Amino acid sequence: MPVEHIEAIKEFGGWLNRYRHRSQLCHCDMTFSVYLPPAAATAKVPAVYWLSGLTCTDDNFRVKAGAQRYAAELGLVLVIPDTSPRGADVPDVPERYDLGQGAGFYVNATQAPWATHYQMYDYVTRELPALVEANLPLTDARAITGHSMGGHGALICALKEPGRYRSVSAFAPICHPMACGWGQGCFGAYLGKERETWAAYDATRLIEDGAAAIPLLIDQGTDDEFLAQQLHPTSLERICAARKFPLTLRWQEGYDHSYHFIASFIGEHLAYHADHLR
Repeated sequence: MPVEHIEAIKEFGGWLNRYRHRSQLCHCDMTFSVYLPPAAATAKVPAVYWLSGLTCTDDNFRVKAGAQRYAAELGLVLVIPDTSPRGADVPDVPERYDLGQGAGFYVNATQAPWATHYQMYDYVTRELPALVEANLPLTDARAITGHSMGGHGALICALKEPGRYRSVSAFAPICHPMACGWGQGCFGAYLGKERETWAAYDATRLIEDGAAAIPLLIDQGTDDEFLAQQLHPTSLERICAARKFPLTLRWQEGYDHSYHFIASFIGEHLAYHADHLR
């Protein structure tokens, strides 16, 4: 599959690259970024996939998180996809930030008009890894992490794909999307009115319904403006305790939902993943 290399920036001895390709699943051009650490110049290295949140593109994380310095030191590739399909032919609701372009929610949509393009789950777990592993110096050792909607995406990808990821973590994830306005709005549009079909993309329900155990690391700020209404980490915590599912939920005093929070702890998350990927 042709991949167009559209940007290269040297950082911390490695290269922050940006690519564009025609997605066979999303039926549009997709843009993604990859940070290759210095170690990738001489050997294949493992990758951490970062999934961003509502309204973001691949650019937010690579500019704001400060992750490349840690990835260079740890010998990790960072793979940073977009949050949704995009383009003039891709359905959107311009007056809403929480539905349509920028709000793919990492599901495979089944409903019109979304189903043709909004296949983000398969894009993130299948098409993109196959593409980068075929074209760049990556091993097939993968970890996954993300923020908010992307934290939800990281959790469901790891829970639904036993063995595909060696570790998973999240920053302020939407832990129980079936119970919050963001999740209900997108799931109803993308997946239809039958609520039980939504459970396949809800981390809390996946664990309740018997997902295979994988250790979960979650950081949550106590001053997060979306904590009470949208994120529901205590719902996930209760189910994990009941199922004896390995969860480390770290409450970070005074932190909000922003990239200031992510930048404060991204080094610890990447070190966590490096330990699992070695």
